[in-house]
Amino acid sequence: MAEFRALGLAPWLAEQARQVGLLRPTPVQAACIPPVLQGRDCLGCAKTGSGKTAAFVLPVLQVLSEDPYGIFCLVLTPTRYRTPAEAPGGPREAPGRAEPPLPVPPRRELAYQIAEQFRVLGKPLGLKDCVVVGGLDMVAQALELARKPHVVIATPGRLADHLRSSSTFSLRKIKFLVLDEADRLLEQGCTDFSADLELILEALPARRQTLLFSATLTATLSQLRALAANSPFFWEAEAQVRTVEELEQRYLLVPEALKDAYLVHLVQSFQDLHQDWAIIIFTKTCKDCQVLNMMLRKFNFPSVALHSMMKQKQRFAALAKFKSSIFKILIATDVAARGLDIPAVQLVINHNTPGLPKIYIHRVGRTARAGRRGTAITLVTQYDIHLVHAIEEEIKLKLQEFSVEEQLVLDILTQVNVTRRECEIVSAPW
Repeated sequence: MAEFRALGLAPWLAEQARQVGLLRPTPVQAACIPPVLQGRDCLGCAKTGSGKTAAFVLPVLQVLSEDPYGIFCLVLTPTRYRTPAEAPGGPREAPGRAEPPLPVPPRRELAYQIAEQFRVLGKPLGLKDCVVVGGLDMVAQALELARKPHVVIATPGRLADHLRSSSTFSLRKIKFLVLDEADRLLEQGCTDFSADLELILEALPARRQTLLFSATLTATLSQLRALAANSPFFWEAEAQVRTVEELEQRYLLVPEALKDAYLVHLVQSFQDLHQDWAIIIFTKTCKDCQVLNMMLRKFNFPSVALHSMMKQKQRFAALAKFKSSIFKILIATDVAARGLDIPAVQLVINHNTPGLPKIYIHRVGRTARAGRRGTAITLVTQYDIHLVHAIEEEIKLKLQEFSVEEQLVLDILTQVNVTRRECEIVSAPW
């Protein structure tokens, strides 16, 4: 609590942070909170899981507590993201094998996560928030906006729709504009949002504080600096490509034909030792995600799936069950899990070795977040050795081998293979 107080936060807010488990500020919070409280614009760049959201939520709440009038803060987040393979000049995996882009992207879930942080940390204020994203009823959203919430978390397209369709909805009294994943909102060629963003920016007052947070820096840096024109403070975390020290990274060498049996054995072993652990299992395709979930549930493991072919309500429900510990195991594809903030994950298992080091870094970054310890185990077949070498070169760290008793795996092999085939037969066609 004293460390947050030293950043300039009020006692009540530092205490609220302590009650929700924020015991000491992360580097991005320690660097960015003081200049924001001083009234400066801010551009912060730090990796996922570094505490970027609280770095803007906490100072916004403090200033809000001094002047709680009308729509005080607007947070914009993109509705889709760029995967590492889509980066300009970036490598791509073989066509037809990777998961397709989300028809209903996960940024909607991210918008609700940001709203949840505002709600929890701002509880003593009686904070009112409003999430404005596509796919939901516009009339209900308009009624919420008419009640003058303190904070609006929105995707650009849907917020622009409200500005175009209503003559009474106004953003002229906004004190804070926050752009989450700012480079994605402003990057060149992102035509989906250019007109919408222009409309939104024109509707905002010139006198405001602008806070820009991103996991990466791109060629849009000059645009970001132009938006943050009020004595902008710039901070970038070091060692962006490295994984955190608190993360134990292991690999398990397995024959391709035995991979599912090894997975079941791993899950059973960790469940026996740590019944309260939350586990995320990453798969490459939606079909694998669905089949593995069905298979693990037949073995009585409390699992739930998250992939891009699920409907929005199904994904919301799956995430809620995992975050509330109703299910301890989440089986997810890379696209569906991108950007999701699930802080208390103790174990990540890669069912396949990622074809790109950046995908590996994203996956294992779901654990060992915000100073907590975590473990990541990657199943590596005889065909994946070169991929492991590429990962090790990128993260500047040699993965340690994880060993299991092979006979225990062979004992369940037939049962696992039969169960897998049954699940493939009854699973949805892809």
